[in-house]
Amino acid sequence: MYQIKQLDDHKYSLYELTNARADSWLKVAPERGGIITSFGVEDEEIFFLNKETFYDSDVNVRGGNPILFPISGQLKNGKYEWDGIEYKMKNHGFARNLSWEVVETQTTETDGASITLKLTSSKETKQSYPFDFEVFFTYVLKNNTLNIHQEYVNKSDKEMPIYPGFHPYFKTADKNLNYKTDAQTYLDYNDGKIKKVSDGIDLSDKKESVVLLDGIKKEIAFELPKLNKKIHMTYGEEFAYVYLWTEEGQDFVCVEPWVAKTDELNRKEELIFVHPGESLKTVLTIAVK
Repeated sequence: MYQIKQLDDHKYSLYELTNARADSWLKVAPERGGIITSFGVEDEEIFFLNKETFYDSDVNVRGGNPILFPISGQLKNGKYEWDGIEYKMKNHGFARNLSWEVVETQTTETDGASITLKLTSSKETKQSYPFDFEVFFTYVLKNNTLNIHQEYVNKSDKEMPIYPGFHPYFKTADKNLNYKTDAQTYLDYNDGKIKKVSDGIDLSDKKESVVLLDGIKKEIAFELPKLNKKIHMTYGEEFAYVYLWTEEGQDFVCVEPWVAKTDELNRKEELIFVHPGESLKTVLTIAVK
């Protein structure tokens, strides 16, 4: 029922995980930031992907599900200070721009198809982030559900600050989705005002993102109208916020679980610290109905 095969796709090697019974699939590009480029259920593509950006290694991929590590969002002026030293880091960190190592692939009838990727610190990463680390991502396709198991390992002799996140691009031309969430308010970065979720969140005319502020349950659901698909996302306790964002003229809405708000390495109020020799494990699940 489950299969994994390696594909040569123009520039990058892709791994395709498939489930024949549910007509579902997952495509992963380890060399291109470990990104999931495609996720489909019942012969319908769920993720948006701008292929031009995917093949251009000089730009960030617009689409799929980019990995945000060690930070989510932007840093003021693209820099931060740690232990008296100033560092520069690009938006959303560096993991999405680096090549990941394939550690293992596996298929079983009971557990589905999975691929495990690893990212290891290097001289390059230490120029912007002075910590030794290993990050493991295991993508699991089971029936119509994608599970992303994460492990963030601190290999340094000092505490390692992180606030990772995800940036899935859901395929939809409708920017006024109905989100099922227990969050009552959101911050609109377009005007800096806090607003009520119950009044609706129409992203059609918004250039900047909005962020759900006070959700307690670690889940959010919404429908992709043209596809007639319902998306139900659940995530670990570490993810305190969900960012919503789109681009004018592009058929996607991003629904992004983040650990902390943008610029946290400068604020230093909500950082998660991984102790030396220890790791943080968490998960993100995207189910399609």
